[in-house]
Amino acid sequence: MNLEHVKYFSRKLIIGISTLVFISSCGGSDSDSGVGQIQLYNVAANSPSIFLTVGKDDDDDFNEAQHSGVKFPSTGGQFDYIEDTYDIDLSWQDEDDISDLEIIYESTITISSDTISFLVFAEDINSPNVLKFDIPIVDDEDDDDDELFNLRILNMHTMTEGADIYYSESDETFEQAILLGHFNYTEMSDNQKIEQDDYVFYITRGGSSEVVYRSNEITFSTTTQFIMAIRENTGAGDSPFVLDRVSNTINEHSDADAQSKLRIYNGIVKHELIPNYTGTIDFHLDGFDDTPEISSLVFGEYSDSTLTDFGDYSISVAIPDNTELLIENHLLTLDTNSDKTVFFYLLEEAVDDDDDGDVDENGDGEVDEYEITTNTLVVENSQNQSIRDHQINIINLIDDFDNVRVFFVLSDETTETASNKATAIFAKPNSVTLRNNTYNVFIIGKEDTSDLILTTMSITLNEETSELFLVLEENEDTVSGYQMFISNQRG
Repeated sequence: MNLEHVKYFSRKLIIGISTLVFISSCGGSDSDSGVGQIQLYNVAANSPSIFLTVGKDDDDDFNEAQHSGVKFPSTGGQFDYIEDTYDIDLSWQDEDDISDLEIIYESTITISSDTISFLVFAEDINSPNVLKFDIPIVDDEDDDDDELFNLRILNMHTMTEGADIYYSESDETFEQAILLGHFNYTEMSDNQKIEQDDYVFYITRGGSSEVVYRSNEITFSTTTQFIMAIRENTGAGDSPFVLDRVSNTINEHSDADAQSKLRIYNGIVKHELIPNYTGTIDFHLDGFDDTPEISSLVFGEYSDSTLTDFGDYSISVAIPDNTELLIENHLLTLDTNSDKTVFFYLLEEAVDDDDDGDVDENGDGEVDEYEITTNTLVVENSQNQSIRDHQINIINLIDDFDNVRVFFVLSDETTETASNKATAIFAKPNSVTLRNNTYNVFIIGKEDTSDLILTTMSITLNEETSELFLVLEENEDTVSGYQMFISNQRG
């Protein structure tokens, strides 16, 4: 395609662009409110939540404001401040006490009337690059009458050749797309007014005509000011780009054609009611046929991760070399750019045919009959890459208790004083975020008034640690009959 064709298109695009890092164009009403805004946008993939604190060291009467932590990739919203010069710092929570934060960046900032001071926290938590863009607040009455929205482009992808970004109406193709501009790393466009409608965005590497990113249809139906921020894709798909639509919040838009990543875990214990099952399964992704996608996966093991087209699938689990199906026609939905783990497990329940609550009708002290079901639990794997803290997703496959308690105990704590703990309900994931440290992990079940230690272990989290699963399951070979283990969420 000849890129020069774009200069002949003028519909929709009302104001041209310039690639100034610091926005200086004017917009909005004639009145001066005397109030501006500050907003933090975190695009440092390996960072924990970043806290913005605003104060005035030379004014004892000013109450320092500490805003909530902003995770990657997210924004903390827009906060009003009277126009003035302020002291700011960016920090992360290194201790349990949120008032004791580790400062990693300090500066002063001038808040101007009717202007957003847009702070971008980028690159690496150990040596961050903090950018500031002054963005005039647009308050044009004609935007409502003319049904326009306001758009800026920001490139936060470090690719050396930069990125070209285009847009088209939702029923058009790239051949009809309008070039919004070429942007190198950290460049932001001037404001553009575009008719409210549904649009598709496209990205090519700088100077190329090969589309390496195409969004799904994105609706713009208000006069809101938006920043379309280009950043690195940390998901499963092979496109290098993701678009964040930033206003007071963020909507992430992955490549419309991005594949998904999938792996499975065999947590189906052997049971007398399925005598042909010896602890090994075959997995069929799109209905049962002669060729399983994953063969002979043994109990307690994960499969390798595989890339799969997004969509809805009918999944089945079979006993190898046998037509007996343990699971049939369970729905699995794989979204674009997603990374999921499917846990297969067995549930044993006492039979109560007459629903009278009595499962020992003959009074011999034993349950008359059990029934079993084999089930699926689909979990979205965390894409967090923080080196300071880590998500631990607890997967409880122990059905002997309604729930168990999980304690992450530091060296100066006990289970009674532990600040990090969670309740794990059977087959319902529950996650905690832990900072780098060594923890003694206790799994506690309740029997009448007694607390039972089901299993324990020690884990150490550091900068090399990935996001983890903590899997709890039955194991007749252990003293207690239970075990736990940790594994990476992303295979």
